[in-house]
Amino acid sequence: MRTIDEIKSDLLNNNYIMSIHAAQKAVNRDITIKEIRETAADLKIIEDYPLDKYSPSCLLLGFTLQKRPLHIQVTTDSSSILKVITLYQPNNDKWSNDYKIRRKYEIQMS
Repeated sequence: MRTIDEIKSDLLNNNYIMSIHAAQKAVNRDITIKEIRETAADLKIIEDYPLDKYSPSCLLLGFTLQKRPLHIQVTTDSSSILKVITLYQPNNDKWSNDYKIRRKYEIQMS
């Protein structure tokens, strides 16, 4: 399994690939390679998915130099190159505690 330091290094040094989904989302959401690199300075793992469908992965939180929050989901399997699965700018409607914790919604019955 990759450590957070290895993930940071891979993102900082452009030593990763992006899934087709992630590449499309980056374009649609105006997320640049430079911004991905900038988040590497202070990335944190906020969710871990060891049993993810294709490969173990985790959700990272990092901030660009302009303080834009980004969530980046990456593979954590150390046997292959780091892969960015998806990425997006989280919003306050779905995330709390400075974008670290998923909000839980109650289903209201009428």
